[in-house]
Parts: sequence; structure tokens; C-alpha cells
Amino acid sequence: MIDQTKVKRELISIITPMFNEIETIENYRKAITSHIDRLSSDYDYDFEIVITDNCSTDLTFERALAWASEDSRVRAFKFSRNFGYQRSIFTGFLQSRGDAAIELDADLQDPVELLEVFLQKRREGFKIVYGVRMHRQEGWFITELRKIYYRTLRAISEDDLPVDAGDFMLIDRVVLDQLKLVYDPQIYIRGLVFGLGFRRIGIPYRRSSRQAGQSKFPFKKLAALAIDGIVGQSVIPLRLASFSGLFMAFATFILSLVYIALRLMNLVILPLGFTTTVVLILLCASMNALFLGIMGEYLARIYQLLRRKPLTVIEERSPETVRLR
Repeated sequence: MIDQTKVKRELISIITPMFNEIETIENYRKAITSHIDRLSSDYDYDFEIVITDNCSTDLTFERALAWASEDSRVRAFKFSRNFGYQRSIFTGFLQSRGDAAIELDADLQDPVELLEVFLQKRREGFKIVYGVRMHRQEGWFITELRKIYYRTLRAISEDDLPVDAGDFMLIDRVVLDQLKLVYDPQIYIRGLVFGLGFRRIGIPYRRSSRQAGQSKFPFKKLAALAIDGIVGQSVIPLRLASFSGLFMAFATFILSLVYIALRLMNLVILPLGFTTTVVLILLCASMNALFLGIMGEYLARIYQLLRRKPLTVIEERSPETVRLR
């Protein structure tokens, strides 16, 4: 007779994107294995570790395959090329089999100790549990720039986005199922997840510096991610272009009436108008260039949506093993 009082062991997926992390993967392996072993015994959880390798040029994927051959909980996927950090995380979520998934970077800047807190909050009924970076070991300029960006994004977004939150989060299976319905080549995961509207809670923490290896996010990639966040979360830039265009048209009309009135009434002897003409031409040209660029960002995204290219292509994966739950 089956014991009806026995609680089903839930499966938790740990999603870890990697790109040239040969210097960090062993430290990550030791840290995550130690924690999930303890959580498995203390809370009756099962775990899987889903590694998405963004076509590393070092031996990261080979090391992940070796790990998977020794630990049936590890599943490793290698992409045919580098599809970017956000798509790597998103593919990990789609490949996850768990009742919930937690994104955790291999550099261990986000504390693995928070996994237990995330799971506790999920048991309390929260479908999204995310880390709030109260402190980052970065330079003053980039730290302040991040603060300004997150608050600006929150102000212009149509969704209720928390500030200082990254991709380090737990999302429940009900949220993961919703993500499967999404196709977005310029995906901004935190904006998408928070925009779904499920019950959520933020956990403040201090973000550490990278223990080994080099950051894979230079300023250029940070800027690209910032643009994806703004364009993906708000149409205000488009409306700004429209309103500014209307304002410029109205101002030009009023200025034209003033010049005509002055000329007809001979109140002022007007110069030939070379300077004024040049200033107006340059102003209009700069405004047109700016707002054409804004509209181009949105049109490019529409074009990519229509092409329906795959978000990622998995070229190689670790052998699957049968797992009893």
C-alpha cells in the first residue's frame, strides 16, 4: 500500500550560463554540489544543474561533459555559436524539467547560500523570488550609472519593475510554462518575468567580486543590454519622438507667423537670415536623425520577429540519463 503521507520530492533546476569559464567551473562545481547535497537531505529536494555553454573557445564544455558523466544531475548543452547571455539563460529555462528554476552564474558573484532562502520563500507561496543587489564591488561611475538606468527603466516601463534586480532569481513552474509561449530575439528576461504579474519578493544581498577569470560583459555589451531593456519594456521613446515632432512643427509654425508679421509691418529690418536658416536646418536634421534611430530600433525588432530565426541552436549535449522522481 502506498503511503499517502509521503511528500513528493520536488525537482529544482539550477540554470547556469557559461562562456569561457574554465577558470571558475571547478570552484562553481564544489560550491553548488555542496549546497544542493545539503538541501536534498534537509528539505527532500531533488536537483538538476542545466549548463548552457555559449560556444566557449576554451575547454569549458569538455569540463562540463566530464562533470555530467560523473553526476547524473548535470545536463550540459553547447550552442553552435555565441547567442548572447540572455538567450543562454532563456534556453536554460526552456530546457529545465524542475518544479522551479534558479539562475546562478558560474562566477559565484551571487551567493549560492541564498538558494535556501529562495526555496523558503517559494514554500511561503511566492512564484518569483529575486535577488536585490544592495552593494556591488564596482567603480563609482558604473555603479551610479546602473542606479540611474534601473530607476529610469522603472519609470518609463508599463510594468512594475523592481530596481537593482538582476537575473539571479527563482521562478516557479507556472512562470516557466508562460516563458515557453514567448518568442523574442532581443529578450530581456528580468523585464519579461516581472511583467507576468505573479506574486514575488526581493531578497537584498551584497554582490561579491568575480573570484576567477574575466568578466564577459564589457561596457559595449552592457549598453546593448540596456537598450534591449528600454526598447523591450516601453514604447515611450516612440511617443517621445512623436511628441517632439509635433512640438517642433508647432514651434516652426509660430516662428513662421512671427517672421511674416514682422516683414509685413516693417517693424524690424530683418537680415538676410543665413544664420537662422542654418540653425533651423541643423536642428531639424539632428532631430530627424535621433528619432529615425529610435524608430529604427523598433523596426529592427519587428523584422527579427518576422524572420522567426531560432533563439539558440544546440549543437551538442551531454548524454541523457533516466531519472526517477
